[in-house]
Amino acid sequence: MSTTKKIQSALISVFSKDGLEPIVRKLHEQNVVFYSTGGTEEYIKNLGIPVIPVEDVTSYPSILGGRVKTLHPKVFGGILNRQDNESDVQQMKEYEIPQIDLVIVDLYPFEKTVASGASEADIIEKIDIGGISLIRAGAKNFKDTVIVSSMDQYGLFLDMITNQNGSTTLEDRKLLATKAFHVSSHYDGAIFKYFNTDETIYKESIQNGQVLRYGENPHQKGFFFGEFETMFNKVHGKELSYNNLLDVDAAVNLINEFKTDGPTFAILKHNNACGLATRTSISEAYNAALACDPTSAFGGVLIANATIDIATATEINKLFCEVVIAPAYDAEALTILQEKKNRIILIQNEVALPERQVRTCLNGLLIQDRNNITDQAEDLKTVTITAPTEQEVKDLIFASKVCKNTKSNTIVFAKNGTLIASGTGQTSRVDALMQAVDKAKAFGFSLEGASMASDAFFPFPDCVELAKKAGITAVIQPGGSIKDELSINYCNENNLAMVFTGTRHFKH
Repeated sequence: MSTTKKIQSALISVFSKDGLEPIVRKLHEQNVVFYSTGGTEEYIKNLGIPVIPVEDVTSYPSILGGRVKTLHPKVFGGILNRQDNESDVQQMKEYEIPQIDLVIVDLYPFEKTVASGASEADIIEKIDIGGISLIRAGAKNFKDTVIVSSMDQYGLFLDMITNQNGSTTLEDRKLLATKAFHVSSHYDGAIFKYFNTDETIYKESIQNGQVLRYGENPHQKGFFFGEFETMFNKVHGKELSYNNLLDVDAAVNLINEFKTDGPTFAILKHNNACGLATRTSISEAYNAALACDPTSAFGGVLIANATIDIATATEINKLFCEVVIAPAYDAEALTILQEKKNRIILIQNEVALPERQVRTCLNGLLIQDRNNITDQAEDLKTVTITAPTEQEVKDLIFASKVCKNTKSNTIVFAKNGTLIASGTGQTSRVDALMQAVDKAKAFGFSLEGASMASDAFFPFPDCVELAKKAGITAVIQPGGSIKDELSINYCNENNLAMVFTGTRHFKH
């Protein structure tokens, strides 16, 4: 039997009629017989095209307020029969079941109804039963039946029937069946997520995927699944790479800590901040951030919490950087930044980030709540005789925000709203501290009067001893070690101010 089949009959039952007319007219030109229900039937009639009501096939009306329309053996038999199976062929004749070669279905908009804040009763009514059953039936029997399960497939299907004069190949039908099972599984997943309260069960379905040039390295395949266009307007530059996306993610998480602060600019490299400053203008913030580590800034990702103006853009244009992100740009600033052909320029939109973070681990997944705690001045508990000054409190909070978004083990030095240096991703907290000291010296920064943040507690007083010798005058850490007193005593004996937050900020 030929695997190429001519469409001779179609069942069409859709929620939205948008984009349907060209398909119906083309099928009508090709002498296809139409079966339909309710509003879709009326729509086809209004086009002046003959259509047979499903009720005439089943001899049964639509009942229960439209909840039951197509759920009948004469409908599903027409879709599921195997045309090369002698028994099926005989039963089709015996029970006078019409052949249905094509099914076009558009499901009730369940996700949109949930997102609209509708009542539970309205949401329940948008759980499609007949439509999802038709999709699964048509997809299962793809050897003989064509299934079009979403408006997104209308263009593809119209091209098929136009170019092939109403016929489809087995490959065509299998492709549409694959898309149908994706539609049905995504739909069921959305319904499950609405009902589910068991946190030990995880299901996710993301429809918007894109192939990246490669993964972390050129020999690795890379993909991104998500709604990037919702978070950003990309106004210039090449396609983002896997590593670009990781850095953009880190940049967004970091700048979110400073959303309500004054003009703040951050420069990141390999997911960590190499420069960050808060000033009275965004151009001053950029220049101060760049001065933190101009070497690492080369090829970095830049992000601002305020509009980038012409003065800032002029300075940025002197630096080779991969990505620039801001909530807005002055027109002249955008023109300047676009002078570099490959530079990626993003406008960041106000979009809430997922409340759960997911990463692969061994042969499964690790899932955790997002770290939504940002240390605030009112959270600080002074544990030393010497209390931090008002400026030191500001710098401690500033350093803590950076520390929270830096790979552990980490130590961060800050002074006057500026990142002075940091030690990142070290196996020892002492190593992280010494790395930060060496980096500050390398770029000519004095640590006298600077503040220090640690992502976790000090089990020994060695870190505060080294910090004191470097010139640090105030320290912020979560506390909680059984040997906290050792560090507290050292600070008291050496006029260091130290505050506890009670919140650890590991980032692995």
